[in-house]
Formats: sequence, structure tokens, C-alpha cells
Amino acid sequence: MRRCVRGILIVLALCGSLVPSVSAGAVEERPAAAAVPLERLFDDVAVSDDGSPGQADFGGSGASLSAQDLAAAGWTPGRALTVQGARLTWPKRRPGEPDNVRAAGQHVRVTGRGDALAFLVAGTAGTEVGGPGTVTYADGSRSGYRLTTSDWRTGPLATKVVALPHINTPEGQLAGQARLYVVTVPLVPGRAVTSVRLPDAAGLHVFAVAVRTATRGWTGSWTTATGGYATVGPWTDRTLRLVVHTSAGGPRVRVRFDNTFAAAPVRIGSATVAVQATGAASRGTPVSLSFGGAAGVTIPAGAQAYSDPLGFSVPADANLLVSFHLPGTVATAPVHGLAQQRSYVSEPGDHAADGAAGAYTSVITRWPLLAGVDVSGGPGSVVLLGDSITDGDKSTVDANRRWPNVLAGRLLKQDTVPRYGVLNLGVSGNRVVTDRYPGDGVSTDTAGVSALHRFDRDVLAQPSARTAVVFEGVNDLRWGTSAEQLIAGLRALAERGHARGLRMLAATILPCEGEARCTAAVDAERVAVNTWIRDGRVFDGVLDFDAVVRDPQRPARMLPAHDSGDHLHPGDTGLAALADSVDLGLLRP
Repeated sequence: MRRCVRGILIVLALCGSLVPSVSAGAVEERPAAAAVPLERLFDDVAVSDDGSPGQADFGGSGASLSAQDLAAAGWTPGRALTVQGARLTWPKRRPGEPDNVRAAGQHVRVTGRGDALAFLVAGTAGTEVGGPGTVTYADGSRSGYRLTTSDWRTGPLATKVVALPHINTPEGQLAGQARLYVVTVPLVPGRAVTSVRLPDAAGLHVFAVAVRTATRGWTGSWTTATGGYATVGPWTDRTLRLVVHTSAGGPRVRVRFDNTFAAAPVRIGSATVAVQATGAASRGTPVSLSFGGAAGVTIPAGAQAYSDPLGFSVPADANLLVSFHLPGTVATAPVHGLAQQRSYVSEPGDHAADGAAGAYTSVITRWPLLAGVDVSGGPGSVVLLGDSITDGDKSTVDANRRWPNVLAGRLLKQDTVPRYGVLNLGVSGNRVVTDRYPGDGVSTDTAGVSALHRFDRDVLAQPSARTAVVFEGVNDLRWGTSAEQLIAGLRALAERGHARGLRMLAATILPCEGEARCTAAVDAERVAVNTWIRDGRVFDGVLDFDAVVRDPQRPARMLPAHDSGDHLHPGDTGLAALADSVDLGLLRP
């Protein structure tokens, strides 16, 4: 088993191990005590009514969360929230009633089978706080974990699930943002959980805990990463028809909408799926999706919504139309900024079920709200974490010539390794160690939070992920990050993936001489990082993309045949060369 290593920022995880010896760093098991539901252990009050702020005293600080702010975000008492694929329930408590547990080694009843245990948490110690705990399984075995969270008033906004605009105090309401976090830790695959022992950590507060089951039995066919929370439309009573390209196919489908980074709920009135004919026209009548048996769904701020499984034959390597009606006014939304694909917006009305294109009178080139298409069964997926080169910048629009698309096509035409789904988590402008989008508020920048900050949401929460490829770093170097800092970030990503059982691959950084910021000094740093990737033995394998596209006569520059013309991004030919160079055997876990 791999040596477990402390991850950066808010997520720390120890590899699960079986009793009689509990994994390194886990709490010493206490004498057996009956596990009880978390709500029976609530011993702290975090939420107050704005009119009675003295009702709550979160962690003894004298301050509290606003019940009105929570309701405005869609976080009402007893509301089920799906975050990072885990279904968590906001405590069904009135303001002023105990609504969270101060973690002190309590024995909590938790059941289910899945890949991770999810905690809805916040700290009140003014800094990161956490400690080790233990999971017990139905067969009597145990595994250790480490749970760490950031502070509810000072922690990073980039990793929060929701931020509320006010903090209640007996002296009056403050404008500071109150943060809540969802943190996941790994479980032993295939084993049924029966209980969890919380850490004994002063200042660590737990609002909810659940086994993440949403990733089981599904293969990701298409996904995209949310890069920011941007101004859109505004759209009132409009239907969006987004065009997405599948990798793996399957007999059943579900789609995922993400309200990541949002401050308010969003309502989807209806949604359908269809195979694209041409433009906004479908091949056959679009088929209706449902959400918990209902035609539509309201997604709280920071949460997700999965459609119910639908018997619908999803073809591999094909364009789908995912249409959804927005009955209210949507002026801001989570978006993926660079789709390299034209999608459509209708004239007023619910046109999700239209097979014809006539109602779709406007074109957009971003993907708002929609974040994933999964197919049932299948061998699992390969996740590609990257920047604009993975995102497909400078590839031909509407042609699906991004290197992930070409790789998916190669997988479909061979039988040497499983025909994995290929998930493109590239974000144009993204960096490994620095946030471009701060993670909160409306922004014109959709280059996303750092790879370190989005790794849990964009990689670990993907359905049945088997292997991850990290292909980032040129933007860090071009904007002043040192090779040493970038290497530390890449190492942390590898360690966090390994702690979850992922096979972790790295791709070397492409040369970019001729682009304004790609100076000789930047190239020297790039060479240092690539040398470490090739020789560091931190990743399980290397995709030497640098060697594929560089000019042998000028190694700091791309070959003209592969260059899109801006000297930073490969064109269609260069992207195909990257995908064609991948040793498919490296993708096998």
C-alpha cells in the first residue's frame, strides 16, 4: 500500500487499512459504544434568526450563521443537498436549536457502500483544524481517515461549498462571509459502512455525514469544469440547448447540473436529452429527464442535481443535445467559459421537448450549469486535469478535435485496455497553485480556482474514475511561479490521487518560445519541471508531450506543423499528435 501523505489545504486523507491494526495516525479505538445518528449528538448552536442573534453561539465565538441567509441560498432545515456526489442533509433544526456536533470522538451511525465518506463541516479555531478518526465496516474491519476543515470566517473561498453574506452577533450583523465546507475521505472499496468515529479535535464542527454512493455503477462519458460564476443572458423563461460530445456509450443515462460558486438557488423547470441531428435539431423526439420523479428541480447554492436514471441509448463518440428550461430570470450562473462548441438559446417558452430547431434563435459558446453526462455500467473513466491545451483552445469549433476527444476515439477502436470514458477537465487559463477566479462572487474571469483547489470536485468526485492525467503548469510558469513551487503543487496532486486509489499520470509541459511571456527564463523553469516529471518517480507514468511537439532544432519552440500560430497552443494537428502518442497501457490501473 502507498505511504499516505498529508495533502495541501483543506483535504487530508489517510489510506484505509484493515484491523486488527488501524491505519497510521488513526485514533486509538475506544471501548465499544453504541453508534447513534449524528443529530442525536448535536451539542452546539450555529444558526440564529436575524431578529434574535443571541440564540446561537457558534463554537463559543459569540457569532452565528444567519437563518435568513441560509434560506436565501436554498439551505432550508431538512433540505437534502448533493455536493461532490454525496447526498447530505442540512440539519432539520429551528434557529437557536442545537444543529451541529463538536467533534470529540463520538461514535456515529452511518451506513452505505461507496467510495468516500463526506462531511459537511466548518472550523471555529481561526485556522485549519482536524484530526484522525475511524470507519467501521459490517465485516468488523476498520480503516483510518483524517478529517481537516478550514475556519468558517477565514478559510479559503475557493474550496467552500457555500458562503453566506452576513455573520450574526449580539451586537449586530457583520458583513463578513460565513463559509461551510464539504470534505471527503476515502473508504475501503466494496465494504458496507456501519459507523464512524469522529476525530477528537477542538474547533471542528460536523453538521452532516454520509457515504458517497452517487459514483457507483456509472461511467463518466462527458463532463466539464466550472471555471467561474459569470454574468449571463439575462435569461427569463428561456430554454438552453447545450451540445456535448460523448466518449463512452451505454444503455442508460443521467445528467448532472452544478450550481457551483453560486450565491442563490437556480430553478430548472424541465430537461430533455436527445442525439443531435444538425445544429439545434434532434434526431428523433427529445426524451424527458426527471429529478426524484419530478419534471424539474431547484438546486441550492453550491449544490448539484443528478437526473434520475433514464433508459436511453447513448451512442459513443456522438453529439448529444441536453436541453433545459429556465422558468425564472437567470442573470448569473456557473459557467465553463470555452466550449469550442456552439450551443443554443430559445425564444421565450419551454422548448426542451422540441425536436425542431426553429425556437432556438441565439447561439452561445459557453456551457452554463450543465456539468456531466454519465452512462450506466462501463469500465470507468480517465480524468484529464488541464488548462487551455486540454480545453481545446485553438482547435476547430464544433469539430471535437481536442486531444481528449482524439484519445477517446483511440480507446473506442482497440481492445487492449478497457474502453474508458474520457473526461475533459481542462480550464483555459488555469494554474496549479494559484486561483484565477477567487471562488466567490461574480467575475469576468472564468479561468477557475487552482488545480489544487478544484482537485476534489473535478477529479475525485467523478464517477468510477480509474486514472487521472495532470497536464498543467505552463500558466503558472508564465506568470511567475517558480519550478520549485510548481513541483510542490504537482507532487501534492499525485499524493492526493494516490491516497484515493487513483493511478496518477503526468504530462510534460509544452515549449512555447515565441509567445510573449515564454521567455528564456520561463523555459529554463519549464525544463526543470519536465526533468522532475520524467525522473521524479512521483507519478505512475509520464506522457512526454514536450518530446512529441518540440522542434528538435529549437527545443524551446513547437514544430510549426503542430503550432496553432500563437506558439502556445497546438492546433488540430498538434492536439492529435498528443493523443496519438499516449501509451494506452499506461491508462490501466
